[in-house]
Amino acid sequence: MGLETNKLPEVGAKAPEFTLPDSEGKLVSLASFAGKKVVLYFYPRDNTPGCTRQACAFAEAFEEFQQMDAVIIGISKDSTASHKRFAEKYSLPFVLLSDPELTAIQAYGVWQEKKLYGKVSMGVVRSTFIVDEKGVIEKVIPKVKPDTTAAEVLDYLKGAE
Repeated sequence: MGLETNKLPEVGAKAPEFTLPDSEGKLVSLASFAGKKVVLYFYPRDNTPGCTRQACAFAEAFEEFQQMDAVIIGISKDSTASHKRFAEKYSLPFVLLSDPELTAIQAYGVWQEKKLYGKVSMGVVRSTFIVDEKGVIEKVIPKVKPDTTAAEVLDYLKGAE
């Protein structure tokens, strides 16, 4: 498939630019957040147990992220309609972007082979990137755990100040 060579961008690299629709269908670009820290988290699917716990943890910590002038963006290959239902159901206060064409998902190297019950398939490997105010990748957290990502990112941002 040629996707196996996908690798995560490295710390210090320019964050791959993207423009994707949010849950309202409005196009959002990474460049529009210049001057702010961006917490970019890729997740497999709306309304699944792990992804829901992860999103809710980011939602609970949302105010703290805002106080640090950090933006949270969740990206999956779900449709804008799915994102809208997911955000409304769990009162998610941050941006969810739809990437059905895998544009950002592949640019960030998170479309990888996954094994589930012995079956191999391609999918999104849950990963988080912290992009600094100048659009450079400051931290890469591969294969994150849904229950600890938000706290891990907050701890990092507090230490990075």
